[in-house]
Amino acid sequence: MTSTAEKPSVVGKKPADPAFKKKSPLTRIFASRETSIAIAVILIIAVTTLRNPTFLTSADGFRDLLVTPSILLVVALGQAVVIITRSVDLSVGSVLGLTAYLVGTLFVAFPSIPIPLMFLIGLAFGGLLGLINGALVAFGRVPAMVITLGTLYAFRGINVAWTGSNRINASDMPSGFLKLGTQQILGIPVLTIIALVALVVVAWYLHNTRGGREFYAIGSDPEAAELYGLQKTKRVLMAFVFSGAMAGLGGVLYAARYGTINSQAGDGFELQAVGAAVIGGVAITGGTGTVIGAALGAFLLVTINRALPVLGIPDFWQKAVVGALILGAIVLDRVMAKRNHQKLLEKRDR
Repeated sequence: MTSTAEKPSVVGKKPADPAFKKKSPLTRIFASRETSIAIAVILIIAVTTLRNPTFLTSADGFRDLLVTPSILLVVALGQAVVIITRSVDLSVGSVLGLTAYLVGTLFVAFPSIPIPLMFLIGLAFGGLLGLINGALVAFGRVPAMVITLGTLYAFRGINVAWTGSNRINASDMPSGFLKLGTQQILGIPVLTIIALVALVVVAWYLHNTRGGREFYAIGSDPEAAELYGLQKTKRVLMAFVFSGAMAGLGGVLYAARYGTINSQAGDGFELQAVGAAVIGGVAITGGTGTVIGAALGAFLLVTINRALPVLGIPDFWQKAVVGALILGAIVLDRVMAKRNHQKLLEKRDR
């Protein structure tokens, strides 16, 4: 796991930048993108709470603050891993919608089906759809944006054809499953706990395993990674399967959270997931960024969307602010990349 300030070498090790190493851990934490986003989230919450104290201090306000970003957080985890490998997955919203409707349909057909089994089915179904994306990208050598744009519409079309004018209502699903959307443990919503557990596991894998570092190496320099002997096709395939599985998990959480599922479930999640990852510091060109940053980006996007109406800002400006954040993040990444490249050239010439 690396930040925009620490680009890995081909083998995925941390950079041998003396200036970077000289910085204390505390300095590095305060200088990181993740800290900046966390501060931005805190400031938005503080300003909005001053305007309307119930935004944070009411029981529902605090719960919604934590639970609403959970689904996007899970989807953004998969999206971040795909982007780190220098690809993108635009089909995650459609995968989420298909999985959510599958969950509702299975509950209608088999009301006593165990809830944990439903989570496994959601993960497997999403992973299968991700495998289709990954196979087309990895073996077909077709740009991921083209492939996943096509599957976005294909999966959505299947969803619309399957769903028709029907929808799954909360009364069609067991109460134990729906409680997951509102239940809390020690004041923390269950959906948030599930999302945070997924975040910790993925962050640990990317930071501590060779496989995780290979994702960064492939995204940083695909040709060099192949020359080094890394299994680029396998890693790209794994990234898409993982992204699909996380979108599938998001579909299960969506069904538990909202209870009502129609053909439009998950619409727009793909762009929000890309936005969360990019704002969180995952470079759209691959090779850098962290899933923690992507998770914070998801929290920032959802918190902004909830806060701006409270502050009396029209809907148009809400979308404009999100767009400005994404553009700002891309520009910042480019500036940081050029600055780091210039520093490396200067050190080489000394």
